[in-house]
Amino acid sequence: MSNLPVIAAVDGSDDSLRALEWALDAARRLSAPLRVVHVRQYAHWAQPELLAAAPPDPQDDPVLDRVRAHLEGIDGLPDTEYLGLEGAPSAVLPEQGASAQLLVLGSRGRGGFASLLLGSNGIAAARDAECPVVVVHPPGRDIEGEAQTGPGSRVVVGLKVDGPDEATLEFAFAEAARRGARLQAVAAYPWPAQPWMMPGELPPPIVDQNVIEDETRILAEGFLAPYRERHPDVPVEPVPAAGDAAGHLVAASPGADLVVVGRHRRHLLAPARVLGSVTHAVLLHAASPVAVVPPAPPED
Repeated sequence: MSNLPVIAAVDGSDDSLRALEWALDAARRLSAPLRVVHVRQYAHWAQPELLAAAPPDPQDDPVLDRVRAHLEGIDGLPDTEYLGLEGAPSAVLPEQGASAQLLVLGSRGRGGFASLLLGSNGIAAARDAECPVVVVHPPGRDIEGEAQTGPGSRVVVGLKVDGPDEATLEFAFAEAARRGARLQAVAAYPWPAQPWMMPGELPPPIVDQNVIEDETRILAEGFLAPYRERHPDVPVEPVPAAGDAAGHLVAASPGADLVVVGRHRRHLLAPARVLGSVTHAVLLHAASPVAVVPPAPPED
């Protein structure tokens, strides 16, 4: 069991207090310490040489004072550290992820516009942090589509059958196991099929969608098998889904404890960290908290 903390990023907003509650629950499930971090954003016009050389005193921080009062008297509170920092939150918060097993923050900060679906700090943390990042959305989001049914807790994970990410699947299975939840693995496949043809080529034979769906289910079952063995108590439901992966994950999010998606792996032609279009869309529109899992480091 890792002794690295779960970090809750707070700024005094209602969204950040919801994230704090989620982080507190996660720390208990992980038997981990809790680190509450408030980043005071300095003015954009300030000169670097005029900035404080040391972190501000966490004992002189109204935001952290509010958090202390919020947590006071809670039973079973894990070891809790309060950390005040200065700088740009979009840079400082991802850096904190290097010394954490989980970073949790609200979808919008105090300084964001109410119309924004996701603040810049959430995007930066999900894109750049070295640990998994959970973005907690406010309740009451309306999502189109059929409501998911079934008893008990539910964790949803996006499964790419053309290249599943081990870190994402392991995180989703472990989270479902800790919560006693069932796991829905959404495996999207492209449909309708639109083959490319050169001039003069004959069109390919018509493809039966049921065949594609069955093949997708078989591939998903194969990829999920080793994780089932490691987590035998987790009920798993592969969900082949035609078309847009992001849309299916968002549609599955109402009522879910968590939606888990992976972050794109860097490669030679795209060395910068990127979220990927599916992950970005799920972060923007999901009704439940969303976990973004960085890819496992490449083996030497």
